Amino acid sequence: MESSRNLGKVLTKYFSKMKGHRRSSGRPGVSLSKIKVSLWAWIGSSLGIGLCALLSSEVLEAQDTTLIIGSFGASAVLLYGMAKSPLAQPRSLVGGHLLSGTVGVACYLFFGADWIAAALAVSFATAAMILTDTVHPPGGATALIAVIGGPTVHQLGFWYVLAPVGVGTLILLSVALLVNNLSSDLRYPEYWY
Repeated sequence: MESSRNLGKVLTKYFSKMKGHRRSSGRPGVSLSKIKVSLWAWIGSSLGIGLCALLSSEVLEAQDTTLIIGSFGASAVLLYGMAKSPLAQPRSLVGGHLLSGTVGVACYLFFGADWIAAALAVSFATAAMILTDTVHPPGGATALIAVIGGPTVHQLGFWYVLAPVGVGTLILLSVALLVNNLSSDLRYPEYWY
């Protein structure tokens, strides 16, 4: 009887964690500052992703490769919409993508395009980013794309880390440096290292 009470307490405590907390910073809604941030984010995203897509379609696709990957969309949200976040700083952006790309390619080469390679690529990439203080959540997708990206990505091998990952990341970073500092309300980066 005592063990069932303890189990009940443990389960109650466990599930109570899932209720979350109330927001302490006011109600969600539109404000002038959010409108400004969203406009600058729109400009930065348009230029950063647009430049990667343009170079990809006009230069690299003729050589059967690409300069744009899905994880760059999530990076754009962080870089241009949440520029003050530690997850959007250059160390996290560049380190997270490069490290995750490397891990993803290694997992593909060791395990093929199998479910275990996909799971291990994201898991190892996440652990590596945490251990190196380069956490950039889109990096998890960069690792996953190395495994599930199909023949165009697979044929690149470790070159995937250089292009599209490295070159695309540097394009997004360059645009962030230019656009995010145009507004008097923004400063990017908060720190480099």
